[in-house]
Amino acid sequence: MKKVLLIVLSLILVLSMVGCGAKADDGTYEIALITDKGNIDDKSFNQGAWEGVKAYAEENKISHTYIKPEEASDAGYLAAIDLAVTGGAKIVVTPGFLFEVPIYEAQTKYPDVKFILLDGTPHTADYSTFETKGNVASVLYAEEQSGYLAGYAAVTDGMKNLGFMGGMAVPAVQAFGYGFLQGAEAAAADLGYADGEVKVTYHYTGNFEENDTNKATARTMYQEGVEVIFACGGSVGKSVMSAASESGTKVIGVDVDQRYDSETVITSATKGLAASVISVLDSIYNDGWANYAGKTSVFNASNDGVGLPTAVIGDDKADAFDRFTTFDKAAYDAIFAKLADGSVQPLRTITVADASGVATAEELTSALNLVKVSVTTR
Repeated sequence: MKKVLLIVLSLILVLSMVGCGAKADDGTYEIALITDKGNIDDKSFNQGAWEGVKAYAEENKISHTYIKPEEASDAGYLAAIDLAVTGGAKIVVTPGFLFEVPIYEAQTKYPDVKFILLDGTPHTADYSTFETKGNVASVLYAEEQSGYLAGYAAVTDGMKNLGFMGGMAVPAVQAFGYGFLQGAEAAAADLGYADGEVKVTYHYTGNFEENDTNKATARTMYQEGVEVIFACGGSVGKSVMSAASESGTKVIGVDVDQRYDSETVITSATKGLAASVISVLDSIYNDGWANYAGKTSVFNASNDGVGLPTAVIGDDKADAFDRFTTFDKAAYDAIFAKLADGSVQPLRTITVADASGVATAEELTSALNLVKVSVTTR
């Protein structure tokens, strides 16, 4: 995995983001990535996954492209998959839970095509049937571990008034938020803080968009004293960064290293999107992908699948922790090791009464055993 990460970092430096990848002379392509409702340069899931496809394909001279669906719906995603297969794709990469239902159908429709489904498992629209067939690799990430690291780092660095802005209360976003609270709680306990001394304002925007409403919400949270917001909702992060730039406050990014997007981003709770795509592609081409076919694989701290950024792309001498005041690489390595060896195991799910998945402050406090952290939802 470390070798894979090095390959990703080095290749991303020289790969420019373009409309489509290299194509064979006859206009076909072997690997296709289908974007979700976001763009290929969203600084989040689509971009991270595409960087993995592009890095591996160009390194191994494999034709590749990406397709943005005309419609952000199950039918639209299936139509894009149809287009990819018609174009010759033997491998289709789909980033995000929005592809769970389309892949459930596509895996039967195209038994000779291999599908890499990131952040989801195939199921019917009514969730009554889950099935991952032998031509599908389902990849999940331990978001609760990344969130834990982000919360732990923020509090260890001296911040006591935190914010969380998630997109929608889907499993991955919930896990990020729950981990964030648990990490903040652990750091506060390690520092000997009083009960309730760390405050967290917890909010779901209901979308994954960059818009004026999300910026206004972030601005209000900062005006109320929040020092840093964990922006966990795709393009929601752009709204938060804009508000932070105006108020001189801080942001924690998500999914990919977002320090390059704004000086306000002190760190990011990342998933090894590119690395996981490369790992599965490499398995397909070199060992029959026995480790991934027909099953769900989880990328976590034990296999470098999640974490905070520890290197600055393009500068081997730079300090990836230079936007913190006191939290440093040594402190990070110490807490990361506890996640990697299993001695710290943050909860990923809790029971939530509301069908939307949005937890109350009481549910968060009770289920996550929060004592040092006081949560307010909005």
